[in-house]
Amino acid sequence: MSVRAIARAVGDRLRDADRRNLNATLHWSQELLDQEADRIDAGPLDGRLAGIPIALKDNIVTVEQPTTCGSRILEGYRSPYNATVVDRLRASGALNAAKTNMDEFAMGSSTEHSAFGRVLHPTDPTRVPGGSSGGSAVLVAAGVVPAALGSETGGSVRQPAAFCGVVGLKASYGRVSRYGLVAFGSSLDCVSVFGRTVSDAGAVLEVISGYDSRDVSTHDRAPLTPLDPLADLRGLTFGLPREYFPPDLHAGVRAGLDRTIAAVRALGGKVVEVSLPHSHHAVATYYVLAPAEAAANLARYDGVRFGVRREGGAHDLTHLYRATRGEGFGPEVRRRILLGTYVLSAGYYEAYYTKAQQVRGLIARDFQAAFATGIDLLLTPTTPTPAFVAGEKVDDPVGMYLADVFVCPASLAGLPALSLPVGESEGLPIGAQLIAPNWEEAPMLAAAAALEATLGPAREVR
Repeated sequence: MSVRAIARAVGDRLRDADRRNLNATLHWSQELLDQEADRIDAGPLDGRLAGIPIALKDNIVTVEQPTTCGSRILEGYRSPYNATVVDRLRASGALNAAKTNMDEFAMGSSTEHSAFGRVLHPTDPTRVPGGSSGGSAVLVAAGVVPAALGSETGGSVRQPAAFCGVVGLKASYGRVSRYGLVAFGSSLDCVSVFGRTVSDAGAVLEVISGYDSRDVSTHDRAPLTPLDPLADLRGLTFGLPREYFPPDLHAGVRAGLDRTIAAVRALGGKVVEVSLPHSHHAVATYYVLAPAEAAANLARYDGVRFGVRREGGAHDLTHLYRATRGEGFGPEVRRRILLGTYVLSAGYYEAYYTKAQQVRGLIARDFQAAFATGIDLLLTPTTPTPAFVAGEKVDDPVGMYLADVFVCPASLAGLPALSLPVGESEGLPIGAQLIAPNWEEAPMLAAAAALEATLGPAREVR
């Protein structure tokens, strides 16, 4: 079929998502879809993703559509250039389907902090889809697109993937270019992938990964190769970190992990218990480091260079900054800017920011020590519970932050990790997480594909 026909089918699905009030998209148009399709149809269809519609989180800049980061401060902003990952997708023949809703500036775990309204869970509108990449997760889970890009700073793809029942894939820090990803926490940010299957997610990562001279954090590593699923898991050892399996772990999550562990053993894999003793410091460490980097990165939104400008009733910079940032930023972004400014301030820098960097090193060394014992992959829950009720944690920021307790550590260590749907509890998806050593995405994906084939479709676990 022609890509134009695909574009029309995707447009119908996007309209249906809009009619369902999922609020997963911020920008899309049939006219742009048709233009993109005609561009692809006019050329030789030899790209690896020829004709495949892919949605983009709205903190990944594009020339054709606005990039707002879910914030009023960038409402209507259009970038003069595409992100590197966008150019690579286009070169592969992919179809830019839509820009997706997100927590403002990627700060949130439920996609309730968007200036343009919360995103609904694809199967239960009373629940959250996770965040901050909730819009991308929902479009994949709802069958609108087979894959989508999100971004991870502390788990913002793996967590919503688990809540929505899709695959969420984060590569090693430096595997994928951040050029054109609006910065939140520069030492943590990763463009990441949602897919309906492990193969889908791996195919997109293969296209977008690789060295980029415009991003000094990228590494000139050997390119990823097409996924070669394993027939079994013989010879592989999976570590179960005891810190990720507390006695009060949600019963449905525990049952989903038990089912996954049984599948590992049935496929010939070995399972051993390990310890990551500093993991319980991960959330506190993350919420010192990420807000500190955010406070520095978001200083550029001042009403002078781009975005919204509010004069504040007086003709001086102090009133301009205060009015622009006070009205343009939502409460969660303001909270994190204040927190980040505090931990970087004179008299507190050593006590908070420097100490958090030291603890980050301890967390990374825990992973190195575990892998050094012969562990090939770590297997953990992705989230401590299934998707929680909308509004439940909006006024409880610490409770919201703890939703990322199992995904933060791998982000702090810069490791590749993947969330795989492994069952349901009370009709809500459950995710299991695989964490691999640095640059070992290929064996992680191969093992995940073997588990996916064995576990089959998500089903209720007890």
